[in-house]
Amino acid sequence: MNIPNRITLDNLNQQPIGAIIALPADDLAPLQAEVEEHFRKAKQLRDWFNGALIQKYEHRAQTERLAANKDSGTVRFQDGSVTVIADAPKRVEWDQVALAAMAERIRASGDNPTDYLEITFSVPERRYSAWPPAMRDGFAGARTLRIGRQTFFLTLNQEDN
Repeated sequence: MNIPNRITLDNLNQQPIGAIIALPADDLAPLQAEVEEHFRKAKQLRDWFNGALIQKYEHRAQTERLAANKDSGTVRFQDGSVTVIADAPKRVEWDQVALAAMAERIRASGDNPTDYLEITFSVPERRYSAWPPAMRDGFAGARTLRIGRQTFFLTLNQEDN
């Protein structure tokens, strides 16, 4: 059965938002499932393709970085008529316990730790929620609650026969 005015995944991005909003949930749920499946497949395909590119160019990129006396960052090289840009971004992680100890040593020597370190304090929300009210009240002025982007997941209910 062909429904002429049905919004499909192929024409979804050509529809005004109002038309999508006006759809009944019974139409939205399968569309969402299709979108998620396409996204999953696209991500899987991207990961597979990028894995092939890594295997093809990783050694050459590493050689180019060594020649440039660098262990990370961007290098460019030619493969035929194609310029390959290989980026290996630096991801530095710091041991927070060790940095806190260093901050105390700096403070004990009479210097200001913030001249050397960026110091960040945070409270995990689960801990905050578990605190007694008096403790939470003491921290309330330092806490700002921002709501993240809302997401919705739709699933069609199975009808009982």
